[in-house]
Amino acid sequence: MASPLSQPSFDDLGTPLHEATFVVVDLETTGPGAEAEITEIGAVKLREGEVVGTFQTLIRPQSPIPAMIQVLTGITNELVADQPTVSEILPSFLEFLGRSVLVAHNARFDVGFLRRAFATNHFTWPSPTVIDTLALARNCLARDEVRNHKLGTLAAHFGAATVPTHRALSDALATADVLHGLLERIGNRNVRTVEELVEFLRRVSPDRRAKRVWAESLPEAPGVYWFERRGDAETEVLYVGRSARLRSRVRSYFSAGEKRRRMHEMVRVATGVGHVECHTLLEAQVRELRMIDRLQPHYNRRSRRQEKLKWLRLTPEMFPRLAVVSEISGGTPHFGPFASRRAAQDAMDAIHDAFPLRRCTRRLSTLAPSKSCPWGDLGRCAAPCLLGEAGARYSDLVRSVEQLWLGDVRPLVEHAASRLRRLVAQLRYEEASSVSRRVTALLATAERLHRVRAVAACPEIVAAQPSERGWDIHVIRHGRLAGASSAPTSRVRQVASATQSAAGAVLPPAEGKLAATLEEAEMVARWLEQPGVRLIEINGEWAWPVAATITERQFARLLRPPCPRKPASRN
Repeated sequence: MASPLSQPSFDDLGTPLHEATFVVVDLETTGPGAEAEITEIGAVKLREGEVVGTFQTLIRPQSPIPAMIQVLTGITNELVADQPTVSEILPSFLEFLGRSVLVAHNARFDVGFLRRAFATNHFTWPSPTVIDTLALARNCLARDEVRNHKLGTLAAHFGAATVPTHRALSDALATADVLHGLLERIGNRNVRTVEELVEFLRRVSPDRRAKRVWAESLPEAPGVYWFERRGDAETEVLYVGRSARLRSRVRSYFSAGEKRRRMHEMVRVATGVGHVECHTLLEAQVRELRMIDRLQPHYNRRSRRQEKLKWLRLTPEMFPRLAVVSEISGGTPHFGPFASRRAAQDAMDAIHDAFPLRRCTRRLSTLAPSKSCPWGDLGRCAAPCLLGEAGARYSDLVRSVEQLWLGDVRPLVEHAASRLRRLVAQLRYEEASSVSRRVTALLATAERLHRVRAVAACPEIVAAQPSERGWDIHVIRHGRLAGASSAPTSRVRQVASATQSAAGAVLPPAEGKLAATLEEAEMVARWLEQPGVRLIEINGEWAWPVAATITERQFARLLRPPCPRKPASRN
């Protein structure tokens, strides 16, 4: 059951149109170009459908008003000669505007002039919400209703009380009547708030906008949502997502803000939306991963191949070599997992750079030496095939690799840093980039390996983190999320105990494997490491080797050439 704290606020719902304050503005200028100046501002303030204030002033421009403009508007040079400049008018207009919604007919023109005037005279533009009655008319009036969308035509169509006359205040009053007429027209299109009106103006297809009602019944709380297509025989889940605010997130799919073509297609074929409310965002994230893994939704791109992981393995031979494998098998150590074969190959190359293990796949005899391969001739392989001293040293190399996997990356990093310094000094930047990429892949995997192993080694961890609901509480068993809840500060202990009792059982994983998918285990580990997370109870040891990985900053420090020693001073 959702907590009362998760109920939607008025900010979540938006500002109802009947409660909003609108300022309808119109300008007269010396011309249409960007270099033209404002000669008159007229504005009307509307609230609950009534005029509650007006603003009108002539303005003296710096340049003369062209004769054609004087004839069109009736505003002459003599008429504005004693009027204030725009810099003197802007403070009072800004006060009149306040925090209202700004409305204009062909708003790009009027708002463009206002923004330039504010900038030129060093005033801060207040960035109000802007509604353009021209765009609104184009969106909701059929082609056979009006011959065009000029202000005079629309004023006549809606029976405006004021006829536009190319004077700012009369045109603003006419625009106000047009606004009222247009708002009445969109009342049956599920546009009830200022925010929905803004979305309505953003060229969203009627079919897509009509599906926005699917979001109305969703809570403004953490959870998982999915789009589905219902058929005669079964329902297909098309896409799975999660959010800290379900209603807002799902609503965004039906707005102009959603630009992904794949999502447009998904919304078009969907017939409904389902959801599961969760106690915490982490629970929602984990549920999303599990649903994607189980259902394989067609429109999800990420997390569909959570089980397709790769490991590095030392082959079970007298002289082992590295191999990329898809499954963990007993008998020899494994390093990973990697999200792709490319990442595993990069890490393998980084290990080969530091430790010259053999790369050939032929069977080597322990009784008679074999001919060295090209890698051995180049000094890039320890050549155990030669037996003798080379064969004896090879076991030391293998132990070094095993130590790397157990949690000491320092020998490899030092070797890589030395090689990178040498390559950069030789201006071999492309090769240096490849070496750096390979080492980065290996270090990322080492961090992932030990972070996940550390959490998976603990039979149970109970932890909590402050949130807007009070505290988010999680029960983690062998790296898998087993229970989640939220509680006020006064009841954290009691709720945590109840969550432990209700949490699902998790069996210890087999050697080298995980009780959860890699993505889930990493997600849980990252949450545990976040600032503010408090441990309530832990069974096991949550730790990993101090030398298991290094940060990018530490690695960058190693790349600096060593400072030359100062010669000892002689007394």
